[in-house]
Amino acid sequence: MVTLAVPVVLSELGWMAMGVVDTIMVGRLGPAAIGAVALGNAICYTPSIFGVGLMLGLDTLVAQAYGRNDHDECHRWLAQGVYLACIAAVPIMLGIWLASIAFGHFGIAAEVAGPASGYLRLLNWGTLPLLLYGATRRYLQGVGQVRVITVTYVLANLVNWFGNWALIYGKLGFPALGVNGSAISTAFARVTMAAALLGFAWRYERGRGHPLFQHWAAPQAARLKRLLQLGAPAAGQILLEVGAWNLATLSAGYLTPVALATHQIVLNYASVTYMVPLGISAAAAVSVGHAVGAGDAARARRAGWMALGLGTSFMLLAALMFLLWPRPLIELFSRDPRVLAVGPGLLGVVAAFEIFDGIQTVSTGALRGLGETQAPMWANFVGYWVLGLPLGFFLCFGLKWGIYGLWIGLTLALIVISLALIVRWRRDARRQLFAAGN
Repeated sequence: MVTLAVPVVLSELGWMAMGVVDTIMVGRLGPAAIGAVALGNAICYTPSIFGVGLMLGLDTLVAQAYGRNDHDECHRWLAQGVYLACIAAVPIMLGIWLASIAFGHFGIAAEVAGPASGYLRLLNWGTLPLLLYGATRRYLQGVGQVRVITVTYVLANLVNWFGNWALIYGKLGFPALGVNGSAISTAFARVTMAAALLGFAWRYERGRGHPLFQHWAAPQAARLKRLLQLGAPAAGQILLEVGAWNLATLSAGYLTPVALATHQIVLNYASVTYMVPLGISAAAAVSVGHAVGAGDAARARRAGWMALGLGTSFMLLAALMFLLWPRPLIELFSRDPRVLAVGPGLLGVVAAFEIFDGIQTVSTGALRGLGETQAPMWANFVGYWVLGLPLGFFLCFGLKWGIYGLWIGLTLALIVISLALIVRWRRDARRQLFAAGN
């Protein structure tokens, strides 16, 4: 589990690092620039991550095929994932473009809305490469080729850092483009990621004597339907979760630029720590899927519980870090006294939900390895949209608790979701064990 999980965790941290680098690099432009990047990402990432989520069915299908030693079947599922990525990119990019046009009509402060709109239009060009990356990554994870994903993210982060440095502030003869430069850099880094992973997939297939493009499968309606049956609920779960957090970010935009900037800084820390259980979740999906494909239900159950132990242990350490060193962590992003007045207290709220965030994330991956993707979707719907967000809005705007109220509501949502999913994992894992006669 550790051998599989560590490279995937590093990859998830690499993914998160791109957004953190963007925020840090524009930080010198002021709170409005930080807010513009935050809002642009909030609009862009919700539909983009939904598209990537459609590929999550490959976790189940590729991993279980690999567990049966059916390598050609893994290859065929990769082809269908690429087709699905190309199909999904069209409406997603159209929706993002339309959102960029309407950005200035939502009542958000003009000093934030204008830069955010330009940032969003440029970032949109990285949508198709992002979806192709998602399909290829799920295939490589499913066949156990996880280290190459880490290598790809190291390369992509270097590209993104250099692009931010050169394009935001006009280095090496490039024009100073501000937040637009950050968007261009991120889009180009996504192209790098997609090209690199497709290259690694080609090398892997060539190594086993089955060249990737010589045996490329044609689109198959039955397989695309099966992929959607698993991927659509998983994508829906991601949409509900990411959409909830991004709606909170948009709501923070109706407070003050300082509240929005502080929210984004604290959200970066919550997101960075979340990447570790998210990586463990992916490892759990692959490990459980391999065991199910091999017909070993007991090993599948052990893999899921071990992943849960790893994820929750890390999140406990993260919570302690937020409680012990809140001010130095905030100062890494901003030394503005107004931000420092709010940020440490907000990190204390984050510490309160870290363990629950780890449980719900890893449980989702373990269930996906069994082929269950609907339960996490419904748990997220109830937790965030029925309970957490309404409470957060009431506390924030009704009782005037401000940004703290939003985060308290989100904390309640994570507690409810984690309890529901760990109960479902325990039940489904036991059913799998009994069905196998073990």
